[in-house]
Amino acid sequence: MARRAGAPEVSAGSMADIAFLLLIFFLVTTTIETDAGLDRMLPPIEPPEDNVVIKQKNIFTVTINKNGQLLVEDELTELSKLREKAMAFLDNGGAPSGDPLYCNYCKGDRDASSSDNPDKAIISLKNDRETKYSTYITVQNELVGAYNELRNREAQRLYKRDFTDMEAEYLNPETSDERKEVLKERVKKVQALFPMKLSEAETSAN
Repeated sequence: MARRAGAPEVSAGSMADIAFLLLIFFLVTTTIETDAGLDRMLPPIEPPEDNVVIKQKNIFTVTINKNGQLLVEDELTELSKLREKAMAFLDNGGAPSGDPLYCNYCKGDRDASSSDNPDKAIISLKNDRETKYSTYITVQNELVGAYNELRNREAQRLYKRDFTDMEAEYLNPETSDERKEVLKERVKKVQALFPMKLSEAETSAN
């Protein structure tokens, strides 16, 4: 009686090559999302060689304690009021008419004891080591929101469009290069009117 032939074998010799080719294919074609992170100006490790004099009135201090409470300019402040106070500081335009720092687009109170010009205005944020991360991010969002609201106002005045919309279109990878060149000039112009100078002070231990 003849022996039955065994099942045909499948050659697995090239499986490693196929897997390797598939891996390269997915690596090349897959888009990996990257987080932009928080764009902040940290205190320098060493003092600069040149002595930079910053007037105290041009610094807006925000402190978060371990309980999540806010001290804005040494005054206990509700989180809901933070953006309004930051905008008032940035838009103050306290330099008098005729001064090189005079801001002709500012619509603030022009208080001589507050910031001279948006270009000189610095927001200094300091938090406690035990501050909740959610509170820290919420405060950051309010301060960034203050800048964006003022930038939106100026973008509407100059280009009849919100700054945040222009910036989003400029950062969109699907936007054409020609359009990006136009948007780049406009975005930078509005940013220069209210430059984001948000500095992180050294974290407090208690």
